[in-house]
Amino acid sequence: MNLLDFVKLDELQNMQDLFASATGLAAVIVDREGNFVTQPSNYTDFCMNYTRQSSLGAKRCARCDAEGKGAYFCHAGLMEFSEPIMVEDEHLGNIIGGQALTGEPDIAKFEQMAEELDLPKEEYIEALGKVAIRSEESIRAAANLLQEMVNMLVNSHYALEKEKEKLSVLSEKVADVIDDSQQIVTKAASLEKISYKQNILSLNASIESARAGDAGRGFAIVAKQIGELTRDSSEIYSSIMKDADAIRVSATKLDEIFKS
Repeated sequence: MNLLDFVKLDELQNMQDLFASATGLAAVIVDREGNFVTQPSNYTDFCMNYTRQSSLGAKRCARCDAEGKGAYFCHAGLMEFSEPIMVEDEHLGNIIGGQALTGEPDIAKFEQMAEELDLPKEEYIEALGKVAIRSEESIRAAANLLQEMVNMLVNSHYALEKEKEKLSVLSEKVADVIDDSQQIVTKAASLEKISYKQNILSLNASIESARAGDAGRGFAIVAKQIGELTRDSSEIYSSIMKDADAIRVSATKLDEIFKS
């Protein structure tokens, strides 16, 4: 099961973009393998065009991406988050982002980091100056809110898709009931014709036994019993046809509802 099996990409992207615009935090949705599902929103130059462009920085970032859960501080000192997307206890991906400072940065510390990562110091500090500053509490709250919103969207679409599947199966079963009931009516009609012929034979047998007199008395008793069975069978066949036709009518109405 994959996210885009039942939820539209543009809905996820729009929700993510609105979140990033409202909070100033970075955000992106990835699948269970870590591949981007949406396009990143509000990602910083500090992270994407500098820290992650360093081979050492990229390794450290990859480790943070793999190990980070909930809201956490990355190796570069920024606060980030990674929240799961779950459907029926199945992990479909994560909402990751943040890329914010929780207070005024220690410039000397980041200059030292630029040297470690072999990055141009002035450009790195300039990019740092564009990073949003938010309280730790607000970042955690925003991450929780985005997780709730995305999971609610995903699970509501999943539930609708499951209901569509159930209705489709039910519609197929209704069609089967219509076909089966029609076959019952057809077969019952054939049996009723046989019952009619049996009744004629019973009458003929009664006439012949009357002509035979005492010699045909035993045969007359059998003919009478056959006639009674034939009449009972005819009543049963008629009842079956009525019930089957009632089922067919009800099933047809249900089928019309599904198709409307």
